[in-house]
Amino acid sequence: MEALLVRKLGDPTLPPNASENSSLDLSTSHPIPNLESPTSVRVRIKATSLNFANYLQVLGKYQEKPPLPFIPGSDFSGVVEAVGLNVTKFKIGDHVCSFVALGSFAQFIVADESDLFQVPDGCDLVAAGALPVAYGTSHVALVHRAQLRPKQVLLVLGAAGGVGLSAVQIGKACGATVIAVARGNEKVQFLKSLGVDHAVDLSSANVIESVKGFLKSRKLKGVDVLYDPVGGKLTKDSLKLLNWGAQILVIGFASGEVPVIPANIALVKNWTIHGLYWGSYKIHQPNVLGDSLKELLSWLSKGLITVNISHTFSLAELHRREDQNFTTAMVMAGLQIPEGVSQRSKLDRCDDPGCFASNISSANSFSFLSFLSLESCVFSPCLLHCTPIIKTT
Repeated sequence: MEALLVRKLGDPTLPPNASENSSLDLSTSHPIPNLESPTSVRVRIKATSLNFANYLQVLGKYQEKPPLPFIPGSDFSGVVEAVGLNVTKFKIGDHVCSFVALGSFAQFIVADESDLFQVPDGCDLVAAGALPVAYGTSHVALVHRAQLRPKQVLLVLGAAGGVGLSAVQIGKACGATVIAVARGNEKVQFLKSLGVDHAVDLSSANVIESVKGFLKSRKLKGVDVLYDPVGGKLTKDSLKLLNWGAQILVIGFASGEVPVIPANIALVKNWTIHGLYWGSYKIHQPNVLGDSLKELLSWLSKGLITVNISHTFSLAELHRREDQNFTTAMVMAGLQIPEGVSQRSKLDRCDDPGCFASNISSANSFSFLSFLSLESCVFSPCLLHCTPIIKTT
């Protein structure tokens, strides 16, 4: 089978197999994994997302450092291809999705049946491949940890990013008043089309003034829940908008700066600060992740949340361009598209601090994604600011 392997830690933006400096190796003859137990299921992967955590894994800067070599990749969707003798939940041909610590950047993966989830009828299988990590993070944060309630005020930083956009949609599904912070008019207009109650364009507005003005117009006292995947100065400014008894969800630090939240202010204002490492729930409270993903799949099937696919690319088309120069004709979430690939829109390089791609600086940054492609790449979940996913069949 085809699989992307990390042979050594280093720059993920260098093309696989290109030189001795390449961290990545695109194998076309990697062994298809065998069923490991009577309850194992082998899945032919349809789509798998590319998350910022995967980028950090290749760099060797993620919280968990697997031994080399390894196949990166976490959430995925696909079709059941083989089942163990004692499997009762699934049969060959079933549509499933799940998440793993490693291994989804390949054509096949093996998981225990207890770790797989049936994709309901009516759910797009490719969309389901982008669901577990980004939407799962936001769902556990907002529903399980913050217990977001109708009419509460939710402030989402990096709102046009992968987890940010999922937080916006989940906030609306919970009945909250959602304030979204992003950079650039096009992204703000897209967020408004999703029904956010107020959007702040950081390229032209001050977050404190803009949010205070909105709160005053609605006769609201302040923000009840802060969803923060960005960090840095934006966090510091956002703290000035929080209500007494507010909850702060620490999701990540895409700005590159870990913020300081003054403990004395948290004490006086009775704030609750939640650190959220979504992946660790797999070890400590796997039932929480299971219940979360089941609800998300239900919401997806009912249309309460959506995963918007913007582009698809064939593996053959991208792989033939391994030795060609990459262009800046179109940049989606900072990942450059090779010349000749069909385009539906042209966007400038993303400069939102909440974006996965704002942390990628190489001129050939698309090379990491392009050679992950096993059949075609799909960028999701929005036209503006995306969690890329790799479509394999």
